[in-house]
Amino acid sequence: MTDNTAALGALKRYFGYDSFRPGQAGIVDTLLAGRDVLGVMPTGAGKSVCYQIPAMLMPGITIVISPLISLMRDQVDGLNDAGIPAAFVNGTQSPDEQGMVLAQAAAGQIKLLYVAPERLETTRFRDFAVRVPISLIAVDEAHCVSQWGQDFRSSYLGIGEFIAALPARPVVGAFTATATERVRRDVVGLLGLRNPAVTVTGFDRPNLYFDVLNMESKHKAAWVSNYVAEHAEESGIIYCATRKDTETLAATLNQSVPQLRAAKGAHTAAGLIAVAYHGGMLADERNRAQIDFVADRVPVVVATNAFGMGIDKSNVRYVIHHNMPESIEAYYQEAGRAGRDGEPSRCTLLWNESDIVTRRRLLDSDYENERLSPEEQEIVRVAKRRLLDGMIGYCRTTDCLHRYMTRYFGQAGDDGSQCAACSNCGKTFETIDVTAIARAISQCVHDVDQRVGSGKIVKILRGSKAQDLAWLNPEAMPTFGMLKDVNEARIRDVLSQMATDGFLFIAEGRMPIVKFGARAGETIAPDFHYEIKRVERPSAATGGTSSGRGAGAGSAAVRGSAGTVMPSDEDEALFERLRALRREIAQEIGKPPYIVFSDKTLRDMAAIRPLTNAQFLAVNGVGENKLNQYGKRFMEAVAAFQAESNNSKGSGASRP
Repeated sequence: MTDNTAALGALKRYFGYDSFRPGQAGIVDTLLAGRDVLGVMPTGAGKSVCYQIPAMLMPGITIVISPLISLMRDQVDGLNDAGIPAAFVNGTQSPDEQGMVLAQAAAGQIKLLYVAPERLETTRFRDFAVRVPISLIAVDEAHCVSQWGQDFRSSYLGIGEFIAALPARPVVGAFTATATERVRRDVVGLLGLRNPAVTVTGFDRPNLYFDVLNMESKHKAAWVSNYVAEHAEESGIIYCATRKDTETLAATLNQSVPQLRAAKGAHTAAGLIAVAYHGGMLADERNRAQIDFVADRVPVVVATNAFGMGIDKSNVRYVIHHNMPESIEAYYQEAGRAGRDGEPSRCTLLWNESDIVTRRRLLDSDYENERLSPEEQEIVRVAKRRLLDGMIGYCRTTDCLHRYMTRYFGQAGDDGSQCAACSNCGKTFETIDVTAIARAISQCVHDVDQRVGSGKIVKILRGSKAQDLAWLNPEAMPTFGMLKDVNEARIRDVLSQMATDGFLFIAEGRMPIVKFGARAGETIAPDFHYEIKRVERPSAATGGTSSGRGAGAGSAAVRGSAGTVMPSDEDEALFERLRALRREIAQEIGKPPYIVFSDKTLRDMAAIRPLTNAQFLAVNGVGENKLNQYGKRFMEAVAAFQAESNNSKGSGASRP
């Protein structure tokens, strides 16, 4: 065992610090004492030092398992520059180069060896690992091992097996910036940590200003351009949901920002304003973009979530999300790349209801992997839907954004105080008092004995006499027609937010049932008060958004927070209509129905309700060939359903 004096000496020698940051010293001492560790520390808190110092003080080699090959060179270069002998082995090297690195490691010339988790499964590396003294294994981004986390990677599931197969088990340290209690349990179990010391240093980043803006899609590029133009000397990251968006927005910034600066008489330096970064680019292009950004040659990178894990750039002054991320974990990690140096920085999230549609589409196409059975894959899908619900709640909450985030990760705090670093505490949004609506919804859930979905609850509250309600005898219920003068969209918004805030619980399934949540009892308290944000509603009929309309304006059904989180009864009816058409076409062409479209595609089609070619191409699972083959008939079916629905309502209003 090496005492703390030696650790502080190494810290000073290699990194120039006189003392450890909060949480670091305890982790370093624990690892040096030979005990496993799980360290949950926010971005910028110095997780790497926690295993780099022990690596230099332990006799053997330290294996660092890192998920992104593209970042290893930067990390190794930084360590070598600090006088720490480090190297990496990955697929960018030739077999001879890899052999040379492994020979140096076996000869004791390397103290930290960085590898991707896939490398652990190769025969060559396993042969190496059983004949060299490994003192420490550090697992970076350890939350990737958990299927409940936002960055689940099946390759991480092999790490525990690798450790167990070593002739002498080294001490193991697992590190992450973000992990809920459930993810932490997964990390401990799946990596095989033995009686680990768990260090959670807190999740709040008080130097970050959190801002949430509900904005129509057509206005986002202009808003971002103006922000970048006004902060031309600052470094920023802009996250987009799709590869195409990154390229389009980067091109827009390069064209518009110099013009905006010139119009204000401000100077703009020569060269690019922004570079795009996404997984579809050639490796050389991605590396060049990353290097240009990290080296401050380009102030802005516009990227998908493929960018940033482990990025060590400390002077990022703002992170803008052009679209809503898929989870609080993802947002915390991505937004947390701002202000790593502790200086004030801004994290702005631009969102609208159509972002939820996009996120669900991406989510449904991104959970399959060969290590999980179909049943396990479905469990993952359900879990990720719930992660998305938490993100929706963040966008719509009226609570302090810092407190919402830390509470999500299980960190207790002062529920009554306001911070000076978020838009909610600054009240830069309009709220609506929906206490009466929330009470009525809760009462109705009680009246129906928690047996029906959101669509039927809305119908009962509005006094509908639809045939599908007859079995419930709704007219005998106290809540029948209680909200007859309230717009259906408003009721759905409130119901959705109540589910996010824990007053209700939505069971997953083909017809999601609304049940009471843990906080349901609060709705009957005399002092119960409930508000939601006023938001603008997108127009599905045009594929764009309507301007100037508040939440609840327009006609009945909602494709936003409620409609996408909980399919409406109308969406289910359209889904069945589309299935019938699919069956008919499949019979005509003599092929199985899934060859035409999957159920997932039809559900997305029922939610989006495309009436134009562009809208049809936006449906998950639809390519140009599918559009040409089947688009006309499916869009005709959607249009016919819309017309029937409008006629049955008798209002003549189109579905928003």
